[in-house]
Amino acid sequence: MRSAGSLRWRLVWNLALLLVLVLLASGLSAYWNGREAADTAYDRTLLASARSIAAGLSQRDGSLSADVPYVALDTFAYDSAGRIYYQVNDIHQQLISGYDDLPAPPQGTPRTDDYPALARFYDALYRGQEVRVVSLLKAVSEPNMNGMAEIRVAETEEARVRMARSLMADTLVRVGLLGLGALLLVWFAVSGALRPLERLRGEVEGRQPDDLRPLPVVSVQRELVPLVLSLNHFTDRLRGQFERQAQFIADAAHELRTPLAALKARITLGQRAETGEVWRRTLDAAAQDTDRLTHLANQLLSLARVENGARAIAEGGAQRVDLTHLARELGMALAPLAHARGVALALEADGPVWLRGEPTLLSELLSNLVDNALAHTPAGGNVVLRVRLPAVLEVEDDGPGIPPDERERVFERFYRRRAEGAGLGLAIVGEICKAHLAQISLHDGVRAGLKVQVSFIAD
Repeated sequence: MRSAGSLRWRLVWNLALLLVLVLLASGLSAYWNGREAADTAYDRTLLASARSIAAGLSQRDGSLSADVPYVALDTFAYDSAGRIYYQVNDIHQQLISGYDDLPAPPQGTPRTDDYPALARFYDALYRGQEVRVVSLLKAVSEPNMNGMAEIRVAETEEARVRMARSLMADTLVRVGLLGLGALLLVWFAVSGALRPLERLRGEVEGRQPDDLRPLPVVSVQRELVPLVLSLNHFTDRLRGQFERQAQFIADAAHELRTPLAALKARITLGQRAETGEVWRRTLDAAAQDTDRLTHLANQLLSLARVENGARAIAEGGAQRVDLTHLARELGMALAPLAHARGVALALEADGPVWLRGEPTLLSELLSNLVDNALAHTPAGGNVVLRVRLPAVLEVEDDGPGIPPDERERVFERFYRRRAEGAGLGLAIVGEICKAHLAQISLHDGVRAGLKVQVSFIAD
């Protein structure tokens, strides 16, 4: 049997895949949350810088001038994360200070509602770099000047990206460590849960080959009880099969021992005789005994085939069979034997009768029933083979019949009503009926003979 791998590793591996998916989802969520947090923090810094610059605006000689405070300049210095740019425009959008090529807000950029200021935040591309820009409008109300000055402050995205990545990495590390700890705990939990299976395996491996006692179910979990019960059911059937085989071997040995001993004694006595006539009688009797032994051996082999065929049917090996066709073929094969015994053999059929079964076993059943009927019907009698719908088989003869009190025992192995015969014919028929889930019964015939009726499951 091909191994499907370790159940423990499979459970842990499946859980690990789930944790990886959770880790990826957590990482993406942490990155976007970190980026949102970084944007909020750095947007506040940009707005604070713009306000510092706006506070330094003043009028000189009829024009605006920007007195950028030291704190704002310190904020614009180079750092390890990126660079900051700024621009100050007067009320006529003329450059006062800073970089003259900072991009203006796109058309329709809304004013932010997060801060009490006339500010707009937007993303732009400046000198080949992605930047975040704030545009702050500063009201100018002087005797010679009235309008809105604009202060723009831009920052490259490196700082924001670095902060978001840092938050994502921290989240991934924490979730990863948590996942590893969870996997370790799951490993021990699964190992503990599988321990009853290990005990069950040890219980099975520690037994002798002939020990088919039921496995205990008191020390296993509720989920394992059906498995243990199924194993016990299987071992019970196996024990029954072994007992039947042992009984069959014992019965076969007993049945073969007596005729073999008689044949040996007859041949020994014949060897002591001095006349050819005695030798001939001895050879004739030995030939008859040999025929009976051959018949017994063939029936024993038939019984073994029935058991194999029954197993094949149970495993789904049944075929769709026309019972009428099988009966017609058997009738043609046994017609010469019936004619030699002076018995009329007839077939009555309603037409094709289909059922699911094993053709060889069904032919064996028909052969045993008809042969038994021919053997017990006197010369001048009749044997009728009937096949009726939906799936009923009948074999009726004009023989002496079987008393009602013996009709159950005739299906037992090696049961004989007379000295002749092996006592296996009807036993074989009974086993074939069991294999096909058919019902067999014995009734009185129309002419005081015997009628055997077999009811199959129609297809």
